[in-house]
Amino acid sequence: MKSLGDVKIGTAARAAGITVRMARHYEAAGLLPPAIRDDAGSRLFSTADVHTLRFIGRARSLGFSLKAIRKLLSLWQDAHRSNAETLHLAEKHMTDLLQKQSELTAMISTLQQLIDARAGDGRPECPILDDLAIGSRVNGSTRYRTMQRARGRAAAIER
Repeated sequence: MKSLGDVKIGTAARAAGITVRMARHYEAAGLLPPAIRDDAGSRLFSTADVHTLRFIGRARSLGFSLKAIRKLLSLWQDAHRSNAETLHLAEKHMTDLLQKQSELTAMISTLQQLIDARAGDGRPECPILDDLAIGSRVNGSTRYRTMQRARGRAAAIER
C-alpha cells in the first residue's frame, strides 16, 4: 500500500546521493527491506528507506564492505547498542585502509622506478616488461606478495 511519503527509486536514489543501480543492488543484497511496488511495478521507497540508502552510500564512500555496512546498519538501528562495537569496526577499517595505503605507496614507488629506467626511449629492451616477466625475483618476493594482498583486499571490499 502506497503512503504519501513513498517515492520512486529514481527520486530515492537522488535524495540519497547514489545511483538507481546501486539502490537496486543494496535492496537485492538485503541491506534494505524489499521495496513495495506501485500498480505499474515501480519500486517505492519510504523516507526511512531513503535515510538508509544515504547511510549505506556514505559508508560505501568511506570504503566499508557490504558485510561491514550490514553490521553498521544493525548497530545504527539498535537503540540499545554500545558504541564500542562501532568504534571497533571503524578502527579495524582504518587499519585496513592504512595497510592498503602502504601497499599502494610501494606499488607507486616500484612503477616510478620502472618508468625512470628509461622505458619508452625507442629501444627494444623494456624495463617494465622485463620486470613483469621476472615478477617476484626482482626486489625479492615481498613486492609480489604485497601486490597479491592488495588485489585480495580490493576483491574483498567489493563483496
